[in-house]
Amino acid sequence: MAIEDEFDTIRSDPDPIRRGQRAGELIAVYQQRSTELARLRKAAIEQANRDLGLSFSEIGERLGLTKGRISQIRTSAPPPERAFFGVGPVTIGVPRRIGVEEGRERPYVDSNDEATRDHLLRKLGELSFATTQFGIKPDTEGVPPGDCIIVCGPKSAPVARNLLENDPLLAFDRTEAGWAIVDNRSEGRHLSPYRTDGTRKDIGYLSRRITDNRVIVHIAGITAVGSEGVAHWLSANLTKVYDPAAQLTDCIIECEFDEDFHVTGSRLLVGPYSIAA
Repeated sequence: MAIEDEFDTIRSDPDPIRRGQRAGELIAVYQQRSTELARLRKAAIEQANRDLGLSFSEIGERLGLTKGRISQIRTSAPPPERAFFGVGPVTIGVPRRIGVEEGRERPYVDSNDEATRDHLLRKLGELSFATTQFGIKPDTEGVPPGDCIIVCGPKSAPVARNLLENDPLLAFDRTEAGWAIVDNRSEGRHLSPYRTDGTRKDIGYLSRRITDNRVIVHIAGITAVGSEGVAHWLSANLTKVYDPAAQLTDCIIECEFDEDFHVTGSRLLVGPYSIAA
């Protein structure tokens, strides 16, 4: 439904609680689009200077803005790579695992999954995104509506397997030596050092795709610490992986961690690979 239609529907909703809830949701949508429009205007100003050879004073005159306002826009508006995560709001999902405590099954979130979520929330906050969160259950099959980040491996829930089935660049495969991330371009197979010889290193998968005019970012480690390694690397290297012309972008990240399973470093192992829109 178009925002204008939704606006009119909310105004005429006779239920005050529902009207208030939907108004709050639409406020978040308006705010996120306002931030995205600021990013687009900044990018347009930079492009006019770069491609058209116009000075910033000339651009200001054509846009009806002072040179000082142009300078303010260039320094305060979000950077181009904000679009890696879409327009927003962004929903983040991490697995809700099942453990046994005092003889009873209880859901819990792995500490590395929590750390992954924290890395992502900090970065999204820096980029002025509004966020929501949800738990990925073992039977979750689909992604939520809107822009989202799914932190989940193929053994944790079908939603991860469904996303991977539509990725022609990278894949997960179960081998005698454990799970591997397969590079379909080079036919290379990448195993977790921690799972193979105990070295405190793990690897993780990072994918960003545009589907139905929204962005889905998928993160999956061989273990949960591998997912944290991806978020650790992405937080510092967003400009390296963001390709505005790509429909799909994939890479593999390797990380190091200490005896307490805290990520201490990360690096790009494979990619980024991209398929143009």
